[in-house]
Amino acid sequence: MGWATAHTISLFGATGHLIDVQVDLAQGVVATALVGRPDASINEARDRCRAAVANSGFDWPTTRRVTILLSPADLPKSGPHFDLSIAVAVLSAAGEIPGRALEKVAFVGELTLDGRLRAVPGVLPMSMAARARGITCMVVPEPQAEEAALVPDMAVIGARSLQQVVAHLCGEEIPTAPPVEPLASTSLLSWRGDQRIEDLDLADVHGMADARFALEVAAAGGHHLMLSGPKGAGKTTLAERLPGLLPDLTVEESLELTAIYSLSGGLPPGQAMLSRPPFRAPHHSASRTSLVGGGSGRIRPGELSRAHTGTLFMDEFPLFNADIIEALRQPLENGEVTISRGDETTTFPARTMVVIACNPCPCGDYHPSNRDNRCTCTELRRREYRKKLSGPVVDRIDIVRHVEPVPPHEARDPLARPEPTAVVRERVSAARRRQAARYADTAWRLNADVPGPRLSSQFPLTEAGTRLLEDKVYSRLLTGRGGTRVHRLAWTIADLRGVERPGVDEVDVALRLRRGDPLLVASLRLAGAG
Repeated sequence: MGWATAHTISLFGATGHLIDVQVDLAQGVVATALVGRPDASINEARDRCRAAVANSGFDWPTTRRVTILLSPADLPKSGPHFDLSIAVAVLSAAGEIPGRALEKVAFVGELTLDGRLRAVPGVLPMSMAARARGITCMVVPEPQAEEAALVPDMAVIGARSLQQVVAHLCGEEIPTAPPVEPLASTSLLSWRGDQRIEDLDLADVHGMADARFALEVAAAGGHHLMLSGPKGAGKTTLAERLPGLLPDLTVEESLELTAIYSLSGGLPPGQAMLSRPPFRAPHHSASRTSLVGGGSGRIRPGELSRAHTGTLFMDEFPLFNADIIEALRQPLENGEVTISRGDETTTFPARTMVVIACNPCPCGDYHPSNRDNRCTCTELRRREYRKKLSGPVVDRIDIVRHVEPVPPHEARDPLARPEPTAVVRERVSAARRRQAARYADTAWRLNADVPGPRLSSQFPLTEAGTRLLEDKVYSRLLTGRGGTRVHRLAWTIADLRGVERPGVDEVDVALRLRRGDPLLVASLRLAGAG
């Protein structure tokens, strides 16, 4: 008789739990029993591991009853990454591997029938969870060793096969094996023709000073933005230049985003750690699961979480399904997505700037003040289209801008020199540095993250600014939520100007941004004051 324990990690969304894989070899009816709430993919591991062990030149205990317990037994478990830990625990119980070699080591990897390892999603969050629970070494498929090693003080062994893992644990010479195929990667950036979205420059955008300033404020404070206007006015052109305004991610943000992409199935080739904010632009026909997260089997993050720390652009917003629009309420307010399914509840971070764009009607030509109105939509269709632009979801949008086509004289002005992205990004970075200093001892990073009650108590406006904002709320020109968002906007405008505390001027511009009122004169004055 023999027994052994190996360790692995079970993921519930982005949260990992340390699992003890306990194996007992005993006399009795010859069989392999797998207990501890495994799903179908883990139940199949019995046959995969048996074949992998035999084809790797080792002996599976064929004359004993093999009992494999995944402990704690009350947690549901899923995923083929349990294979390696099960095979190692069985071999250790059979005397092939010394038990002390398994101490404080976590094993992650799927096995093929010939004993080779296959890459699995979620290695980075597994490594983070393992280190938090006292594990000091991870054994993972070779292409994912760099990803697991991003966690400080974690020793990582990248292996290609079960034979290599056993040789390492026994202190023997490592045999050769074919390379492990990496997981298919998920791209962070979209492309416009042959140019990356991130490389598009604001210098190409003539006119639209109001909208450009709104874009700068959104980038500086992490605020949600709505762009409306007739088709061809430049809404998409503006939104696609937002990623270039954002500074590089901090180390903490990089780890969070990399973990999300690791859970999604793979990282871009050659990038163990992501350093730039992502830009996601799902089509309006996308499903609720693809946008919010979920799926059959393991719950995966959706586009909202993949855009964490970056931008989610929802063009043709009223054409998205109503259930998707309603599902935006929680992430727009709290910066996270919670998915409940059966007895499993998973929360993913989703602190993203949501940028929505919409036309005045389905055909995009409606303009009530234009005599040359070519709109072919009926009033009923226009009303149904606009219905999705009202209510609780749009109330959670911080900035509203109406975009009109640039007049020909502005577009062709030879003296016009629009500011390039690099110049605006420096102002955005400076504003974000001020926020980082102000919120250094808190869990918040940007003005958009700060809860309303804390804003009032810890980061109040000047007395005159407070009176102006309260007047708008008490006269019901703003909801309570709207007042909080104006307060946040005022702080961002103050950060762009470099002033100590938001006052009447900052609140006035914030109100105009919130309500969609013209702000050209005020915005230019504030932008130049810093």
